[in-house]
Amino acid sequence: MVRKISHVAIAVKSIDQAAKFFVGQLGLEIGGREHVPTNKVTAAFMEVGDSRVELVQPEGPDSPIAKFIEQRGPGLQHLCFEVDDIDAELRRLDQAGVQLINRTAVAGAHGCRVGFIHPKATGGVLIELSQPPPAGSHPGR
Repeated sequence: MVRKISHVAIAVKSIDQAAKFFVGQLGLEIGGREHVPTNKVTAAFMEVGDSRVELVQPEGPDSPIAKFIEQRGPGLQHLCFEVDDIDAELRRLDQAGVQLINRTAVAGAHGCRVGFIHPKATGGVLIELSQPPPAGSHPGR
């Protein structure tokens, strides 16, 4: 089951441009950038209490984030919940008839395994489920 909100993701055309506000005006710190090949994006995370804000920049025109920005413009892209067992959660949701984008987990940022729930199943919000790697196994977390 869901343990906590992991992060809120914001689709941006440029992390550098977005950082002018988040870092310059809000005083947040970007904890580094990570290429996420499964989603064709670069992600930058900013810690906010026990959660994070993720800036997600497309790496090319075929990135899902590029398509999102083209259709809806930059802005809130998804909400991510941390779970203990991503495989069990995706299996449970699939068996319950929930429309999933991923029936099996894929590699995400920081060594996490992730799966997405289609916005049609959630009232319009893209939901990511994320299982963190075992403690100490990924330096970016």
